[in-house]
Amino acid sequence: MVTRIVDLRSDTVTKPTEAMRAAMASAEVDDDVLGNDPTAFRLEAEMAKTMGKEAALFVPSGTMGNLICVLVHCDVRGSEVILGDNCHIYIYENGGIATIGGVHPRPVKNNDDGTMDIDLIEAAIRDPRGELLYPTTRLICLENTHANSGGRCLSVEYTDRVGDLAKRHGLKLHIDGARIFNASVALGVPVDRLVQAADSVSVCLSKGIGAPVGSVIVGSKNFIAKARRLRKTLGGGMRQIGIICAAALVALQENIGKLENDHKKARLLADGLRELKGLRVDTFAGETNIVFIDIEDGIRTGAEKIRKYLEERGILVMQESSSRLRVVLHHQISASDVQYALSCFQQAVKGVENEIGT
Repeated sequence: MVTRIVDLRSDTVTKPTEAMRAAMASAEVDDDVLGNDPTAFRLEAEMAKTMGKEAALFVPSGTMGNLICVLVHCDVRGSEVILGDNCHIYIYENGGIATIGGVHPRPVKNNDDGTMDIDLIEAAIRDPRGELLYPTTRLICLENTHANSGGRCLSVEYTDRVGDLAKRHGLKLHIDGARIFNASVALGVPVDRLVQAADSVSVCLSKGIGAPVGSVIVGSKNFIAKARRLRKTLGGGMRQIGIICAAALVALQENIGKLENDHKKARLLADGLRELKGLRVDTFAGETNIVFIDIEDGIRTGAEKIRKYLEERGILVMQESSSRLRVVLHHQISASDVQYALSCFQQAVKGVENEIGT
């Protein structure tokens, strides 16, 4: 019988803290669709100020947040967005920008660090003289941190360069900042400076900072006015959302300061995993809170058997492929949990090998 659970599947699995539950229970609320929820106002005002933008809007999910932002910028069907071929919007958001918005994605190769080469971005911008044949480029999207690259951070210098490129060509820049606070902490750059070049940013409340529900998008007042209408169109208008916004306010106050420790725990785990024969962890793992673990060809097992072995001992991880696992650290994982996870990984590699050998 499993007596200890260490849930490393994602930073989205955190449970509301007692402070969050208390704030939710006592939250002052009203109808947000009618524009009257005071706790939603507080959260949106706080996020706009924190991100250095004019206005903000609470949305139910990061996927809806990104979709709304793309659709506001690309408000003519047949528009095109340049984005990474390994980014969240392109891979994991159900093709919504195309199926719902009629927006054409133009993927550019993501480098291992989550960036796209500036010259490749510029080469992907459509020549307006070809509008009879081609979609019209209107938007560039970045992702910071870049999840599929192992939580790598895009520097402020790189982001500024992409922003300058967008402006030169009359384009907008959107940042999928689901874990932008992780990037800010890891880089030591204030978050408003990190996204200064962006016309819009989506920020997940239920990932790194551990709120139970929701995301916030930020931009100009005019942008957010359009976004509010689209949120309603997409079914994202909710009534007394102050109940969940109250938890997010607690997360902003209490959990941003814990992100540096999450990154340290990720590095501790990555360093320990590198010592295990048959597993490979990239040298940059632990830059923020995501660690990918590759099972080397020489080992006589795969990711699924190791995942199941770990699960039987209370260690929950995400299987990415037949040879890759992912773990994500968060504020409800302790240093002791990391050591326990390492010991179970060690047992898993040896145990599964022994089972196959017999």
